[in-house]
Amino acid sequence: MLGREIGRAAASGLLASCILASGAWAQPKVLPAPLAGEGLTAAETVVIGRAVRTAQGWSHQWPGVYFEAAFEGPRIFFDIGPGDRIVRVTVDGEPAAHLTKPSGRYRVDGLGEGPHVVRVEIVTESQAAPNQFGGFFLDGEGRAAAAPRPGRQIEFIGDSHTVGFGNTSATRDCTKDEVWATTDTSQAYGPMVARHFKADYQVNAISGRGVVRNYAGRPGRTLPQAYPHALLETTDAYDGQGWRPDLIVIALGTNDFSTALAPGEPWADRAALQADFVKTYVAFMRDLRRLNPQARFVLWAADVAEGEVQAQVEKVVRKLQEDGETRLSYVAVNKLAMSGCAWHPSLEDDRIIAEAIIKAVDAQPHVFSHRRSGG
Repeated sequence: MLGREIGRAAASGLLASCILASGAWAQPKVLPAPLAGEGLTAAETVVIGRAVRTAQGWSHQWPGVYFEAAFEGPRIFFDIGPGDRIVRVTVDGEPAAHLTKPSGRYRVDGLGEGPHVVRVEIVTESQAAPNQFGGFFLDGEGRAAAAPRPGRQIEFIGDSHTVGFGNTSATRDCTKDEVWATTDTSQAYGPMVARHFKADYQVNAISGRGVVRNYAGRPGRTLPQAYPHALLETTDAYDGQGWRPDLIVIALGTNDFSTALAPGEPWADRAALQADFVKTYVAFMRDLRRLNPQARFVLWAADVAEGEVQAQVEKVVRKLQEDGETRLSYVAVNKLAMSGCAWHPSLEDDRIIAEAIIKAVDAQPHVFSHRRSGG
């Protein structure tokens, strides 16, 4: 189900570029529309990211999920369920609104006749519970438009560094509420890389989770344990239909090694933790390769935890290469300022990480060559 939806607008950025070039874009207004309902018809909603279809629309929890609709006409409506999240709305690739804790029906108005592509992007993390998106709707002046051809797909797997945890903060000292308010997945390094390559993307990352050990030994599924699921803590399997990433970028290990082992944890010492990390990470990578035979992998690590993360990730890369993995690159990213909340990457750090990944991808030929179109 999701594969069909993804495929219909994987290259929607191209349509947006054409629209901007033609001068058809106008300054939109995004306003609550609680009384709108009569005469509205459902528009095709494209879901990019992991979500579960429900009677009310789509339930979603992984960060960076976005919803799109292509249409002709001066306005479009969308429904969104209540929840603690910040939503970024774009029209034809241009920012239109940031909505904090939106709920109900909204109207995107003031557009030219079109065609247009509207995107509703979730930019905050939602570990506590899934959120709901109810879909897009058109009135009598709106008409469905043909979606562009599919393009490139990139997947980003990781922890808070990939989520964009507190990346827009001007200080490292943040309250819980300030972390929430300054986390913007859309401005993290992953979407930066995706925009560079004109690709759709998934951000399958959870703050505080590791490969075998979560931050400070806290409970909860590790990232490899959560990864197969459409929502973070449920048994719903993600079917992945239609999602064939050309590139998979992974950054894991910070939570495994950034704190000391505490009494009662299952590892006798640091060496045992390191060995378990390497073994489990290698197994996770083999699973990813089985699911994604077409993909190129990039593993990256920052010089945190006194170099322990990089040292262990390098062991993972060597083991995979010794076992015959050839479509794999490793990128060490050093000397980041880490001036976001709680010593996390800042927007400038995200730019540095993105540039390092782009350089690594550009050094490898044919990463996107199996696509029918350039994306």
